[in-house]
Amino acid sequence: MKVKRSRGEQVFSVFNYILLSAIIVICLYPVWYVAAASFSNSNLLTQHMGLLIKPLGFSLDAYKKVFQNPMISRGYLNTLFILVVGVILDLIMTSLGAYFLSRKQVALKRPIMILIVFTMFFSGGMIPFYLNLKDLHLTNTLWGLIAPFMISTYNLIILRTSFESIPESLIEAAQIDGAGHITILTKIVIPLSKAILAVMVLYYGVSIWNSWFWASAIIRTREMYPLQVILREILMQNDVSSMTTGSSAMDTEAIGMTIKYATIMVATVPILCVYPFLQKHFTKGTMVGAVKE
Repeated sequence: MKVKRSRGEQVFSVFNYILLSAIIVICLYPVWYVAAASFSNSNLLTQHMGLLIKPLGFSLDAYKKVFQNPMISRGYLNTLFILVVGVILDLIMTSLGAYFLSRKQVALKRPIMILIVFTMFFSGGMIPFYLNLKDLHLTNTLWGLIAPFMISTYNLIILRTSFESIPESLIEAAQIDGAGHITILTKIVIPLSKAILAVMVLYYGVSIWNSWFWASAIIRTREMYPLQVILREILMQNDVSSMTTGSSAMDTEAIGMTIKYATIMVATVPILCVYPFLQKHFTKGTMVGAVKE
């Protein structure tokens, strides 16, 4: 039977919908502005003031110049290598660590966990970290952006909590049948943790895709720059010279603006396209990893 809501509840619902709709517009408009500006005519865009609802004189010139820039394609390849290899290694190492810490019979489990959590709040600092990378010959190499970051303490704790929620009876039954820890992890624990692993893929993937600081600190060869470092150069240093060769000073300034917006879209859209495929697992996986049953 449908319960009739009071007038106060109806007013609250209307106000709630209006408020949430306004928040959605506020959050989405900057993205829409960048997208519309990237498809706009550069000369019309420089003369425009105020809100931008649709592209001004639809043009693909900015995208053509972005994709003609060899550094963009090279940066994409570098980022995809770091992303694919990094996420795979991150999942393997985090799963191994989480499985170890989720077992009840582990000796000194609590002190080990305290030491791991300690690293979330305190570290040796950037200079010792850089010196370690240098001594390990991980500077000016893409592996320097993968190997030192294979385990996130926060993600490890979430995954460990999820593994602990798996019924112990399943683990004991497998052990009685002669299964070892690798078999238990790969045949029982991981198949039952697909939702939280999808969340780990999203967390690690977004972190790797957006990272630029250590890449700019340890990479010296421009051909090895990931996409985000190139994007930072274009936005922060206003460096669009490689994409505006042969243009006059006024045309360079005008099209440089649309090139920046187009570069943002090129760097942002791929990671946005991944989210819908993981969305159905996101809420479930986050709750499983956050609440121990």
